[in-house]
This record gives sequence, C-alpha cells and structure tokens, in this order.
Amino acid sequence: VQLQASGGGLVQAGNSVRLSCSASGRPLRSYVMGWFRQAPGKKREFVAVISRSSATAYYADSVKGRFTISRDNAKNTVYLQMNNLSPEDTAAYYCAATEMISTTVADYDSWGQGTLVTVSS
Repeated sequence: VQLQASGGGLVQAGNSVRLSCSASGRPLRSYVMGWFRQAPGKKREFVAVISRSSATAYYADSVKGRFTISRDNAKNTVYLQMNNLSPEDTAAYYCAATEMISTTVADYDSWGQGTLVTVSS
C-alpha cells in the first residue's frame, strides 16, 4: 500500500489542524493505521493507532484528550485531528500501516512521506 500524508503547516499555539493520509494500491480497510511523529533531533514516536473497523483507538499520553484519530474506509483515508496544539507538538507527522494494533515503529510495514506541523508560540 502507498500512503500519502497531507495537511501540515504553520499554526499558532492553541489552534487546530487536521492531517489526512490517503491510501492507494490496496484498500485501507485491510490495515490497522497509525500516526507517528518525529521532532528534529529526536526519535520517531507513536501518536495514535486505530483498528480496521474504528472500534479501537489508542493514543500516546502526550496527546490524549487533544488528538483524535479516525478513518473513512470508503474514502481510503485516515485522519488525525489535532486540537489545542503546543510548540511541543512541532514535528513531521507520518501515517503508517500494519497488520495488528501496535505502538512500535518497527511493527509498521508501510509509511507515508510525512507532513510537517510547526506550532508557533
């Protein structure tokens, strides 16, 4: 599956952004989907994951209550709604596909190219 993330940009602290990740090659419904992020000089870290049916979602503690992952299998798209952003959320955000629920980078087989979110104070 090929993944393409979009929606990043420059945003002020306290505001919101919605990221999208579109899939091609295989139906998105075939995969568990996750979002990760990587800040400059830091390791890539887990943000959120959602099951194939949307029945289950998990979040990193740092984003819980502010970010929401969702998916529309009919549109082959997964979303990350990010609210109340802070400068600490500045990073490149990546969507990724896997076969089972996981918060581990190494468990994901396919990755999008990343979209940069910069939060100014």
